[in-house]
Parts: sequence; structure tokens; C-alpha cells
Amino acid sequence: MSLKDKILSDMKDAMKQKDMPRTEVLRFLQSAIKNKEIELRPNQITESDVLGVINKQVKQRKESITQFQDAGRKDLVDKESYELSVLETYLPKQMSRADLEKIVGDIITAMNATSVKQMGAVMKEVLAKTAGAADGKLVSEVVKSKLQ
Repeated sequence: MSLKDKILSDMKDAMKQKDMPRTEVLRFLQSAIKNKEIELRPNQITESDVLGVINKQVKQRKESITQFQDAGRKDLVDKESYELSVLETYLPKQMSRADLEKIVGDIITAMNATSVKQMGAVMKEVLAKTAGAADGKLVSEVVKSKLQ
């Protein structure tokens, strides 16, 4: 079962169980995936595209949580935190910083990268190799620290 099909199936289950908060999150995610499909036409959407959509939604929730905490809106922080927890169930297990540092080190060695000017190329390779299992911000930090 593809990730897209699993999300649709989970949405139907949430609707049957009358779990409205979960249903709303999954409907919104399904809508974002549909928009990505339209954007990619005539090509089919791939698993990595679906993961990209989910990662984008997760990133938006994290930013919203930070802003709502700064504004003192506990009610909205709780809502966004719940949505974040639902979305994260569809992401692959995130790798540890130590594992990520090893991968980054291997890629830098293989590419003979020596300066921060090559950060973009290294980032591209690392993100392709980790395939959604590492947060882009963490990857950026690790690559930058290794190239300096």
C-alpha cells in the first residue's frame, strides 16, 4: 500500500470513528497531496513527492507552534501540536545526529568537498540519500559545520 493510499484509508477510518480532529488533519493533508498531483501533471506523483508534501506540512506546523508560543496562545499551540503528531506518523523514523554526521562525512569525502561554496551540492546528495529520514535544518547545520 502506497503512502498516499494509507493516508486515504486512515482518513476514512477516522471519519467512521467520528474522530473529527484527526479527520480534519488528514483531509488537509489529502488536499495538499492532490494539489501536488495537479502541479506535477502529466507525471504521476511519487512516494518522495508525497513525503515532500508531508515534510512541508510538518515544517509549517513547527513554525506555527513557535509563533503561537511567542504570542502566548496555548490553545493554538495544543491544536498545532496534535496536528504535528498526526503528520509525523507518516514520516520515516528520523535518524540520529551521529548517523547523519557519518553520512555527511562519507559524502564530503566522496565528493572531495573542501569549502562552504560546495554546500549546495553536498546538501543535495545528503537529502537524496536520507530520503526524508533527516530534517533539512539539521542536515544544513551538520554540513555547514563539517565544511568549515
